[in-house]
Amino acid sequence: MQRLNGKTTAEEIRAELKTAVASRKQKGMKIPHLAAVLVGNDGGSMSYVGAKVKACDEIGFNSSLIRFEDTLTEQELLNKVEELNQDEEIDGFIVQLPLPKHINETKITDHISPNKDVDGFHPMNLGNMLLNLPGFLPATPAGIMELLKRNKIETSGKHCVVLGRSNIVGTPLSIMLSRNSNPGNCTVTLAHSRTQNLKELCLQADILIAAIGKPEFVTKDMVKDDAVIIDVGTTRVSDSSRERGWRLVGDVNFAEVAPKTSYITPVPGGVGPMTIASLMMNTLKAMELNGK
Repeated sequence: MQRLNGKTTAEEIRAELKTAVASRKQKGMKIPHLAAVLVGNDGGSMSYVGAKVKACDEIGFNSSLIRFEDTLTEQELLNKVEELNQDEEIDGFIVQLPLPKHINETKITDHISPNKDVDGFHPMNLGNMLLNLPGFLPATPAGIMELLKRNKIETSGKHCVVLGRSNIVGTPLSIMLSRNSNPGNCTVTLAHSRTQNLKELCLQADILIAAIGKPEFVTKDMVKDDAVIIDVGTTRVSDSSRERGWRLVGDVNFAEVAPKTSYITPVPGGVGPMTIASLMMNTLKAMELNGK
């Protein structure tokens, strides 16, 4: 068993981006600027946005964190999105999800300019992804593809089972993995809450990707020997042995599954850092696509 260390791979990408930014600065060119909008005080969202801002600082990007209380109205948020769409200094921006229940997430996402949608959630970018046209790929699936590529994980001809059909991870990742590309050329099964014989399907997987948000759902009896496991889940569970009173776990029971695998991502330190690295790559791409 080898750990697919997303933290180490993400550090390689950050170093490459840092070099690119230094070169631009030396030539007097514009430095990428990423803005993040955070509504409310969700602990997970605050940590995640904080990590994005820290990554910007480390690479040399400019960054802006725009915070609102959860009493913000939907129209007020739409107005801020439009302001960011029009701000020529901002190359890309994200509105951190989830949003308070009184705000329609789809409506907000649809209002973000596709040219600044570095999270890759806008319908136009998802459509471009489907047709293999230029655009921004969703950050988490793109990060997983980069992790597989840089660690030379063979995907061609493999059977990949993806657990979870969300528009953010499962569905776009299933499309990317099935393409005639490297990584890619997988035979992909997209499983979900209505899938029958799920255990039997998982046991057929050469590559198993868990993205369902159910802590430690995947157990050793669902995994064949030498499978590659990508764990996208991150759930806080109570842990009185920790000073903070909780710990992060993935969708895979790491302790019992890891010994059976050829490669497995840990939680934390697996997919999460790659998502942020992918977001940084999209931000640089946004600036370059806009001719800056």
